[in-house]
Amino acid sequence: MDLKLVEKISKALSDVNRLKILQYMQQNQGKMECAQICELLPLAQPSISHHIKKLVEADLIFQHKMGRNYNYSINHEVWNLYKKKLENL
Repeated sequence: MDLKLVEKISKALSDVNRLKILQYMQQNQGKMECAQICELLPLAQPSISHHIKKLVEADLIFQHKMGRNYNYSINHEVWNLYKKKLENL
């Protein structure tokens, strides 16, 4: 993992709402539907979509379209590489 990706992931994790999304996903076996996230955070749906987009762009979560809905899952491979890179800095 190069330092540019570490920087991108760190920026994505710099917002408390994104951390909450990841925390909720972790508590739900690493997966959630968009509707579930909307129920858990006191934010408008466009704001939640913005936060999810940042996590997807940082490769921290996968986005899966199921009909009209989106499901999300944690990208454990990238998450583990990120943690390992931080430990070795």
